[in-house]
Amino acid sequence: MSTAHRPVEITLDDPNTRTNRDKRRTIFGIGAGNAMEWFDWNIYATFAAFFAGQFFNNEDKVSALLSTLAVFAVGFAARPLGGFVFGWVADRHGRKSSMAGTIALAAGGSLAIGLSPTYGQIGIWASVILLVARLGQGLAHGGELPSAQTYIAEVAPAARRGLWSSLIYFSGTCGVIAGTLIGATLSGILTEDQMYSYGWRVPFILGGIFGLYSLVMRLRMKETAVFEEGAREADEVQESRWSVIRRNPKLLFQVIGMTIGGTVAYYVWGIAAPAYAISVRGMDAEGALWAGVGANLVFLATLPLAGMLSDRIGRKPMMLIMVVGMAAVTFPLNAMVGSSPWSLFTAMSIALVLLACWTGVAPAAFAEIFPTRIRTVGLAVPYSIAVAAFGGTAPYLQTWFADQGNMGGFLWYGIALLAVSAITVLTLPETKGADLRA
Repeated sequence: MSTAHRPVEITLDDPNTRTNRDKRRTIFGIGAGNAMEWFDWNIYATFAAFFAGQFFNNEDKVSALLSTLAVFAVGFAARPLGGFVFGWVADRHGRKSSMAGTIALAAGGSLAIGLSPTYGQIGIWASVILLVARLGQGLAHGGELPSAQTYIAEVAPAARRGLWSSLIYFSGTCGVIAGTLIGATLSGILTEDQMYSYGWRVPFILGGIFGLYSLVMRLRMKETAVFEEGAREADEVQESRWSVIRRNPKLLFQVIGMTIGGTVAYYVWGIAAPAYAISVRGMDAEGALWAGVGANLVFLATLPLAGMLSDRIGRKPMMLIMVVGMAAVTFPLNAMVGSSPWSLFTAMSIALVLLACWTGVAPAAFAEIFPTRIRTVGLAVPYSIAVAAFGGTAPYLQTWFADQGNMGGFLWYGIALLAVSAITVLTLPETKGADLRA
């Protein structure tokens, strides 16, 4: 049934009916679901060193880890398709429906990994289960971020959209921290053999259970007024989404250009740094994971500040601070990691403070450059392609270059992508406070 013929719900972003209860429900529904989806997605990278031998032949530990990271990258290959499918659902049937579907699929994938038999028990079928589960999570994650970003941007007050949109990576980082914290705790209370045997399963099972709880929370949310009004207007003019996309091809390339530098930096420093320190630098697992927790807490505190600052000075200056600053400190930060958890914490914290200037601002900036009819799918497809091609392969490439003794090659690769992002940001108009109903 067309959205124009459904009864229109009273929504949070109607100024005449907005209540504190609506606000809390929206923030919790978006935040809890997004946190659990990021938890489900990123515990894979955090625990890869522990479960690699459970799904692949463990005779060569480096080879098993590289195979596991390759599946991590393959999961990203499903993201563009997920972005298209769930983006279409969000723009056709509503942001709420899309977000409910993504969290259900992500939770199912996490449970499948956590409960899967091992390579020693069923052979190559363990690898197949891992691959299928990650492909499902890739579909879900490809639709989650664009749908959630669009929803929060559409319900936020225009003057505070940067602050509200920082909830996306704030909640996502809470999920990342929770996963890393569980890893650090388990490493402290379980022996190394226990961690490799069954300890790694705990976060996947927890992620699946709490993901299903988050699904219930999302089903209780309301649709945005911006979407409802846009759906009615679209039915009146009878213009297809493809026509709108064809009129705005530049936006699709701008999304890719904006994303590639930040996504590589984020997956290297925000997600895979502890696993890299453990596997390549020989760092103690417990110390590396606690360093990751501490650095992400710094990131967490910085995100809303970056969002608020973007509401004052604009989106472009904040994003340029990140790409230029990160390019300048790439080599020093890599040298700083060393083999000490404290040095890892310091390097990660510096990188994540800079990254907050992008991640705390990008959700608002993305929403503000797109028309309502293609706000989700127009972002989801190019964004997912960029993250799959560059973010998803970053941990693998980092480990491979390090194993080849050519870490400098990977660092220059990251700097080149940051330069592309900087040039792209310069081509954007300043959109701070833009009217999303226009």
